Amino acid sequence: MPLTPEQLEDIQASRANPQPTLRAVAPGMEQHLYEAKPVLDHGFVRVIDYMGDDAAIVQAARVSYGAGTKKARDDSGLIRYLMRHWHSTPFEMCELKLHVKLPVFVARQWIRHRTANVNEYSARYSILDREFYIPQPDQLAAQSVVNNQGRGATLEGEEAERVLRMLKDDATRAYDHYQEMLSDDGQQGLARELARMNLPANIYTQWYWKVDLHNLFHFLRLRADEHAQYEIRVYADAICEMVKDWVPAAYGAFEDYRMGGINLSAKGVEVLKRRLAGEEVTQESSGMSKGEWRELMGAFE
Repeated sequence: MPLTPEQLEDIQASRANPQPTLRAVAPGMEQHLYEAKPVLDHGFVRVIDYMGDDAAIVQAARVSYGAGTKKARDDSGLIRYLMRHWHSTPFEMCELKLHVKLPVFVARQWIRHRTANVNEYSARYSILDREFYIPQPDQLAAQSVVNNQGRGATLEGEEAERVLRMLKDDATRAYDHYQEMLSDDGQQGLARELARMNLPANIYTQWYWKVDLHNLFHFLRLRADEHAQYEIRVYADAICEMVKDWVPAAYGAFEDYRMGGINLSAKGVEVLKRRLAGEEVTQESSGMSKGEWRELMGAFE
């Protein structure tokens, strides 16, 4: 069960006492509110709170206080214009607060996105649960030979079994020692803030993560990308499903211009113009580096 009995009790108490509100409510997001979406083997993502909707983005862009005579299609067109021309501040009017349970090594990668407010479970005051991320066999991969921070072929047979066994054994042994060091049975017991140093990076932590929509889209563009590490990508994918229901017009523009689009340099634009004019352009004659050329050609394969 991803949520503790205490957390489930809090959710039930919140839902049992609904309050009227005059603020804008997004029906699509209401269905996700408080619900824990399972991720990996012990993790989850759930919405704690949110502010704003598609209309809030439009309102901020127009600095007005009503729908007026504008049509829904006009609002959608404005949102697409804002996304297309990189106008960020209207998207910052919407915010999302998430409760996330994730492995520590994923958290350390996630925290590099510094444009959010974070409060993490403290192992100085509390004892971490015996929960570790153990990959599924199809996620055990060798080091990529073409990408220093990527995966290659999937491990198989005896090697895969040996790696899984070491991951499980090492995590279990480290946690056993953690408990032994904390124990005050016949000894003083080591302080929690010191005992935690022995825990593995695949143990689970939790945090509250609050971010505005502009910076959330930046996070999702990088972490929901097919080249992102699997263990953080599955969290980003879960968040995408929530955001799609929360701000459908903004998410549609995001998918079109950020996830599905590409940015072209001046040299890239020149290459396209020359090719459209019938000229045969090569990497050597393009003025682009091999990496730039490979990325440009890959976008149109």
